[in-house]
Amino acid sequence: MNKKIQLQDLGNKDYKATWEYQEELFKDIVDLKIKNRREELDLPTPNYLLFVEHPHVYTLGKSGDFENLLLNEKQLEAKGATFYKINRGGDITYHGPGQIVGYPILDLENFFTDIHKYLRFLEEAIILTLNEYGLECGRSEGETGVWLGAGTPFARKICALGVRASRWVTMHGFALNVNVDLGYFDNIIPCGIRGKGVTSLQVELGVEKVDEEEVKAKILKQLTHLFEAEFIQE
Repeated sequence: MNKKIQLQDLGNKDYKATWEYQEELFKDIVDLKIKNRREELDLPTPNYLLFVEHPHVYTLGKSGDFENLLLNEKQLEAKGATFYKINRGGDITYHGPGQIVGYPILDLENFFTDIHKYLRFLEEAIILTLNEYGLECGRSEGETGVWLGAGTPFARKICALGVRASRWVTMHGFALNVNVDLGYFDNIIPCGIRGKGVTSLQVELGVEKVDEEEVKAKILKQLTHLFEAEFIQE
């Protein structure tokens, strides 16, 4: 079992190019697992975590409803945004500047074989990170992601989750709103959930700007503990 995770911070990178890169890493891991089983080998499979910030983009999961995008093609162009229908779970979400996006591409057989536990661990890493900033947050029953005020009329989502897994290999991941322009969420029904708001760490703390590198470091600390992993900076 290889519990080392190669960390790559891609900076600001186009969504489609990043998606293709994820697919490449994902396929390499799956192919190695198939080779191991066919040839009765025991070659270690790698794990990755990609941190990235995307230019304005809306993505719709495989089970999502296109009606939850409230813009047409010309309006998207006017907003400087792109749109992709992709192969993760979940509905529609937005990615953009000021948002920390994390894509764990893990062979869960290196850690545990439980997708439900995997999703809960990603949520828990964000919850514990936000707790360090003095925010009380948690889960909303029946809905993935991390919420503030769950179960109240003031419920608001701060982190979205959507993953894909095959042969216990994961891709896609989480998107935490840190300094993001929340106005872009007005153009969608986020995650297909009506009547609930979206927020950011910047808004909740009432500050001009949150140090995103500091937030990433805190997320890594929590992931290290939860997955009993070792991160290797590339």
